[in-house]
Amino acid sequence: MSEERKDQLFVNTGETDGYTIYYRKDFSELGSLLEKNCHISDRKVCIVTDSTVDGLYGAEVRGLLEASCSALETFVFPAGEPSKTLDTVRQLYEKLILAHFERKDLILALGGGVVGDLAGFAASTYLRGIDFVQVPTTLLAQVDSSIGGKTGVDFDSYKNMVGAFHQPKMVYMNFHTLETLNEDQFACGMGEVLKHGLIKNAEYYTWTIEHLSEIAERDLETIMEMVYESCMIKRDVVQRDVKEKGERALLNFGHTIGHAIEKVKSPELLHGQCVALGYVAAAYISHKRGLLSTEELYEIRDMNLGFDLGFTVDNIDTEEILQLTKSDKKMDGGRVKFVLLKEIGKAFIDKTVTDDEIRDAIDFITYKELD
Repeated sequence: MSEERKDQLFVNTGETDGYTIYYRKDFSELGSLLEKNCHISDRKVCIVTDSTVDGLYGAEVRGLLEASCSALETFVFPAGEPSKTLDTVRQLYEKLILAHFERKDLILALGGGVVGDLAGFAASTYLRGIDFVQVPTTLLAQVDSSIGGKTGVDFDSYKNMVGAFHQPKMVYMNFHTLETLNEDQFACGMGEVLKHGLIKNAEYYTWTIEHLSEIAERDLETIMEMVYESCMIKRDVVQRDVKEKGERALLNFGHTIGHAIEKVKSPELLHGQCVALGYVAAAYISHKRGLLSTEELYEIRDMNLGFDLGFTVDNIDTEEILQLTKSDKKMDGGRVKFVLLKEIGKAFIDKTVTDDEIRDAIDFITYKELD
């Protein structure tokens, strides 16, 4: 764990400026930091958000920004993964065109991962690219999707199949937004938090377990430290591999089987819940290869329950999930690019995982009633 608490974190993307992540307890500095980083007094700004977040924070954010920028627009779409489509992006394009947005103008993504991914993709493609900022309001978005410049939308239920790398100009986190998350949404974020520790930092993974009660109570200082550390892990990986040509693929731990489960179980199961199931399956393969002890495997599995994440899933077909892993965008040369664990805190990429190993791992996380 870091020895010093900080209220911001710089991400060096190898581009001209990089960007800063700001950690705050309210929205009061949003306008001044947007002016500092994006000079919004000379720009039009379009707030992109969903129907849920708009009801919670839309009016407050608009009130803070309307006197700061040259013009302010809002685009609101129905909340949920089903809206993360090219059709919603088309509607946003239309909004921007009719409001005469130019290349110098700005999109502000206010919401969770769906909002950030969709708004970022629209920003990457409108007029061949305009600036955008991330204002993530969910734990999952704060520790994962708002950082690193991955943007995209789903295509015919294939998750994030259409997308682009487009780095934000800044990220602004208001931790009080986490108070409005329901238990499932908060648990989704914890799936990504635990993933970061498992792939890169065993000490951090242990810290999350030791602070389970404070995290469950959503103690603000504990949550802020947790998010900061999680962002540090992702930042360090992203800086070394901005376009995911190598090490960044480690962040996909749990995603291969997880995305396949999400395709058949959404909206019953959310993204972070499916990732958590996926990394239990990946830990099982690691265990069967002699890389993790039985004790380590069951610690990974059982800690899911401690953070309100499941480790079994019912009503799935093993062969269907296997085939869906083969349509994942992370395939490489016709082989499934799997992320496994050498040990807790050390992950690696493996292209030799067999169909039978995947079947066994799916069976390990499939709920079966006892006779």
